[in-house]
Amino acid sequence: MNKKEITRLAKRSAEIQIQELKKIKKIFNQSFVKAVDLIVNCKGKVIFAGIGKSGLIARKISATFSSVGIPSFFCDPVQALHGDLGQIEKKDLLIIFSYSGNTAELNNMLKYANRYRIKIIGVASKTDSLLLKASDIKLVLPKVKEADITGIVPTSSTSITLLLGDCLATTVMHQKKFSKEKFKVFHPGGNIGSSLLLAKDIMVTGKKMPTINYKKNFKEALKIMNQKKLGIIVILKKKYIEGLVTDGDLRRELKNYSKNEKLVRFMRTAPLVVNENMPASKALGIMNEKKITSLLVVSDKHFKERNKVLKGIIHIHFLLKSGIK
Repeated sequence: MNKKEITRLAKRSAEIQIQELKKIKKIFNQSFVKAVDLIVNCKGKVIFAGIGKSGLIARKISATFSSVGIPSFFCDPVQALHGDLGQIEKKDLLIIFSYSGNTAELNNMLKYANRYRIKIIGVASKTDSLLLKASDIKLVLPKVKEADITGIVPTSSTSITLLLGDCLATTVMHQKKFSKEKFKVFHPGGNIGSSLLLAKDIMVTGKKMPTINYKKNFKEALKIMNQKKLGIIVILKKKYIEGLVTDGDLRRELKNYSKNEKLVRFMRTAPLVVNENMPASKALGIMNEKKITSLLVVSDKHFKERNKVLKGIIHIHFLLKSGIK
């Protein structure tokens, strides 16, 4: 088989699935609305189940729900026969996937849920299937054309099931007013988590900041700068930012060093400041553009005011250490 034939077959498979996925719109009916409402108001855990490829999809959707702060886990119906059913409580919600809806391994889980009145959202393509008959809310998957050469290997059917799960998750997120800030709490590591970090999440504050009163002299500034090790010192007048001195500025002044020399003579006035809610990645971009290693951080309240209160300091090393790119 030549390269042209390989790419033709791949494109054909993709085109079939893209076309079949459009049928997802048929699912967005009153039953879908009830399913979302049941998930939003669930007082326990949202438990997903499925066998084979439906089980793999159930695992993925469960992981998505957990990642947005909705307590969830996957329960293998086969393992459930050996004690895992004890994890499922009356206040929980079961969401079970089976494209045919007649998977024999689901029977005991369905009987257990019905016996203890545990709510079930069933997802299947056959309305007369065992799964949908046992479910409180029935989400009927449309019949789709599989994308393989035989037309029987689960391809389009697994794709549309996964899409349904993601639609449930994103709709529930909206109902629960899920935000980037909340997502960051559940994803402290990784590329997504680091991309959501703000300036206030990275900055040093309080006694860790190298600050000094504008009336102090060169010798006192040098001592504080050596202690704090950020390469700068911020000059304050009362509580407001008056100026900035870098370690380079101090080194250049050593030639004409006078221990009682006031800092205001060579400090940089109106230093660059950023808002505390600026994305950390944007702060790094500013540092690279301006060729500087530190930024002063102020609150939203003081950002547009002439007199700014120092809230924190970001150093480029903090950004790089946190994985900001």
